[in-house]
Amino acid sequence: MEQKIRETLEQLRVHLQNDGGDLEVVKIEGKKVELRLKGACGCCPHATMTIKDGIQRILREKIDKDILVERVD
Repeated sequence: MEQKIRETLEQLRVHLQNDGGDLEVVKIEGKKVELRLKGACGCCPHATMTIKDGIQRILREKIDKDILVERVD
């Protein structure tokens, strides 16, 4: 499952990079994913929406409905 998560996140990075941001995978432990948003995404007021309504939603749809994505600094 970790490999599928990493592959999907790699595909999603392009969209963040187009907006001047990026993401870094801090840790994947089972179904819990910890991400650090960087660049423009790191200080964006919509960062929580990006994590929960974007990245987490897509991972749940594509891989497993119980995946939890958390933002870490």
